[in-house]
Amino acid sequence: MSKYDEYRPPQEPRRRGGGRKKKRRGAGAMDGSKEARMSEDFTFDSYYGRQVVKAPPWEWPIGAYLFLGGVAGGSALLATGAMATRNPVLLTRARLTSFVAAGAGSVCLVLDLGRPERLFNMFRVFKVTSPMSMGSWLLGAFGGTSAVGAVAELPIPFASLLRKLAGPTTVITGILGGPLAGYTAVLFADTANPTWNGAKKHLPYVFVSSASLAAAGIAMALTPTTHAGPARALALTGATGDLYFTHAMKEGMEPEERAPLERGTPGKLMQASEYLVAAGGIGTAVASLTKSRAVAAVSGIALAAGSLCTRFGVLNAGKEAVKDPSTTIGPQKRRAERKRLRDMVVSVR
Repeated sequence: MSKYDEYRPPQEPRRRGGGRKKKRRGAGAMDGSKEARMSEDFTFDSYYGRQVVKAPPWEWPIGAYLFLGGVAGGSALLATGAMATRNPVLLTRARLTSFVAAGAGSVCLVLDLGRPERLFNMFRVFKVTSPMSMGSWLLGAFGGTSAVGAVAELPIPFASLLRKLAGPTTVITGILGGPLAGYTAVLFADTANPTWNGAKKHLPYVFVSSASLAAAGIAMALTPTTHAGPARALALTGATGDLYFTHAMKEGMEPEERAPLERGTPGKLMQASEYLVAAGGIGTAVASLTKSRAVAAVSGIALAAGSLCTRFGVLNAGKEAVKDPSTTIGPQKRRAERKRLRDMVVSVR
C-alpha cells in the first residue's frame, strides 16, 4: 500500500459538547463558496393573481386633454406656417383654434385634478427630467402666448396694440406647439405601465402625427378651400404618419403588451381610428383635386374623430393592461432570458 492510499482528509474540529458544526443550508451563497441565486431561477407569475402594477387613476377628462392638447399644438404650428406664407384667413382660424383648444384642455385637466388650486401647485417645481413638470410649464407658457394672438383677432379697443405682439407670440407658440403635442406620450412611456412603456419607441411619433391630422382636419372644416391648402398638406402628412407609426408601434411591442390595444374597448377605438384616418386621408386627397368644401369638411371631421379615438384608445389600453399580471411579467421574463443568453455569449467569447 502506497502513501497515497493511506491519505485521509483532515477532520473538522469537534465542537465543545461533541458533534460537528452543521453548515446552514444556503450559506454558501454568502460565504463565497458558490454563486448566489439569480432572479431568473425563480418561477414567479403573480402574487395570488393580483395586479403587479397599479392602475392609472386618469379618467375621461385626461383623454379629452390629450386630444385638445394635440389640437392646440398642431394648430399653433399651422398658424406659424400661415403667417409665414401670408395666409390671413387660415392664420385667424388656426390662432383661435389653438387658444380655444388650450383653454378647454386646461379645464379638462382641472376636472381631473378635482380642485382648481391643484393646477397652480403643479408650477411649484421646474424639473427638466420630469415630463409632468415640463408639461405643466409648457401648457402655461403656451396658453399665455396663444391668448395674445387669439385676442388680437377680436374687434376690441386694444387690438391694434396686441397685433404688434401677435407676430412674435405666434412664433413662440409655434415653437412650443410640437412639444405640447408630444410630451404626453413621453409622460405615458415614462411610467411602469406595460403597454405604455412597451410603446415608448413609437408612441411620441403616433401622438405628434395624430395631433397634426386633428389640427389640420379642424382647419379644413373651418377654412374655405381656397385658403386651406397648407391644412390639407398637413392632414395628408399626418394621416400617413399616423397609420405608419401606429403599425410600427404595435409590431415593436411584446405580444402581452400589444394585446390591450387590439381587444376590448381600446381595440375597437384603435380600429375605428385606423378606419377614420384612412377615410379622412382619402377624402382630403379628393378635396385637393375637386376643391369641394363639403368633402373637405367631412374629411376634416373624420380626421379629428380618428385622432380622438387614438388618444382614448391608448389611454384605456393602459388601464386594461394592468388588470392581467402576465402583461407585466411575461415580457420581463423574456427580457431577462435574452440578457442571460447575451451574457453567456459574451463570456464564451
